Amino acid sequence: MSIVRRSNVFDPFSFDLWADPFDAFRSIVPAASGNSETAAFANARVDWKETPEAHVFKADLPGVKKEEVKVEVEDGNVLVVSGERSREKEDKNDKWHHVERSSGKFVRRFRLPENAKVEEVKAGLENGVLTVTVPKVEVKKPEVKAIDISG
Repeated sequence: MSIVRRSNVFDPFSFDLWADPFDAFRSIVPAASGNSETAAFANARVDWKETPEAHVFKADLPGVKKEEVKVEVEDGNVLVVSGERSREKEDKNDKWHHVERSSGKFVRRFRLPENAKVEEVKAGLENGVLTVTVPKVEVKKPEVKAIDISG
């Protein structure tokens, strides 16, 4: 099943109940920061899911090379993904009609839960998607010992 988003103002059923309520603010943030290029790319979208074995982060970084991305763990439990998308070289003879792709520096920080094995973090970049896997500490099930009742 897929959710179809409609944007027709004349359709009363086009209101999207699952829309991100902060989308309107994201469009304001780049203008307020002073450097719209950097701020626009700072909003790089990241998904974080938890599986029984690990925390998995996926970030869309199209056009970013592996050498331009850094994945670190700060303060023992803060995952930091940072980097920079280089600006395309401009030729004096080029005439730009429309520019939507952003460039500049980006950084995202995530506080990891206590069950994260920060010493075993792995990262890979494939087809413009950065995948960071943080294994989880195995939860030991409490040992239950049956006690005989005398009497």
